[in-house]
Amino acid sequence: MSDIPPFLRSLLTRRSMLAVTLAAPLSAAGSAKAQVKYPNGPVRVILPFAAGGVADITARLVAERLGEKLGQRFVIENMPGAGGVAAARAVLQAPADGQTLALFSNGTAISVPLFKQLRFDPVNEFVPISTLGTFDFLFVTAADAPYKTLGDLLKFAKANSGLANIGTVTAGSTQNLSAELFKASAKVDMSIVPFKATPEILLAVTKHDIYMAIDSYASMQGLIEAGKIRALASSGAMRGETTPDLPTVAESGVPGFDVTSWNAIFAQKGTPQPIIDQLNSAIRDVLREQELRVAFLKLGITPIASSPAELAMRLKSDIEKWGAVIKSAGIEQQ
Repeated sequence: MSDIPPFLRSLLTRRSMLAVTLAAPLSAAGSAKAQVKYPNGPVRVILPFAAGGVADITARLVAERLGEKLGQRFVIENMPGAGGVAAARAVLQAPADGQTLALFSNGTAISVPLFKQLRFDPVNEFVPISTLGTFDFLFVTAADAPYKTLGDLLKFAKANSGLANIGTVTAGSTQNLSAELFKASAKVDMSIVPFKATPEILLAVTKHDIYMAIDSYASMQGLIEAGKIRALASSGAMRGETTPDLPTVAESGVPGFDVTSWNAIFAQKGTPQPIIDQLNSAIRDVLREQELRVAFLKLGITPIASSPAELAMRLKSDIEKWGAVIKSAGIEQQ
């Protein structure tokens, strides 16, 4: 700039400084736009279950903590319906901005092969965020039944082909398919009796109308503690934290048997990755809280977070697993 006259050099310098001054707020505005605060209002978490169930209770516990942590209310909305279609469609009709989330479960994985036309695709229309918890099912019998272990019942069933039976809720439910998987894995001839609701199953098992029942710990806890029914085994690959003294089905004579149910949070595909990452981190923090952990374990649920990749793998694996069980059991698609 040595050849530029002093007055012009001064003018250019002032203009350069002015340009920098004007550019600064524009740059800040662009940065603010790129880093939009999340959440920017109440977050809807839509469940495919009615209020009052284990999934609903645990989701509300997590929602309350997430609201406190992220500074906005997380509102649970219950939209029960076959296959979880109503809940999933409600999420898909909202913007992909993380303000409307879905709770999926093991039942979602079952719905994919169980329904001819599910009307939503949990694998390709949604992105996983994190699991909230996992839980096993309990295999129970009447407290005064002659068999003290699942091994005893299996021995009786094999010696009396077709006589023993298992009670579960609705055909096509996780409990019902767990019974089908148990029959196939144990190579035992037992009929499966579907009931409309868990209380009917528990009444039937205490009256010896059925030999065994399969359902969640939360639904059976009262009768177990009252000495009305006896837990024989848990369905997971490892003993549960809630029932550490109870052997697994695999330990009881059915090697490789593993049914672990789960609940998890998903978002609509297209949700910005920073929002997915923020929610995953927040859920991890919330599930580490001791008070929440104790509340979960009282319901028979182990609070456990996952990475989105781990959850995606679990969903796909369970779709394949339950699809094979449905096909093998000859269950007609709905």
